[in-house]
Amino acid sequence: MKKIFEVVGFLLTLWGVAGLLHEWFDWFKLWQFVEKLGWFEGYEVYANIVIAVVGVALMIASERVGRSGGKSGAGDRDPNVVTRKTPGSD
Repeated sequence: MKKIFEVVGFLLTLWGVAGLLHEWFDWFKLWQFVEKLGWFEGYEVYANIVIAVVGVALMIASERVGRSGGKSGAGDRDPNVVTRKTPGSD
């Protein structure tokens, strides 16, 4: 799952940045994704910014998913956390 988030996030970030470069400097015509849709007529810059931000958010989320490792339960504790028992609490 982490790899899927990383790849999709990278592609969205790439498409958003390439779309902004296309709008401002007329570069990367093949990578222009928003212009081909036609839904965002007049709002291409804003749509490309949103796509790039969503891509960055997905890459950050992939790090969160990677840290948890997909494990859950009481047996999966952080080895750096020290837990102490109080005397007589069995």
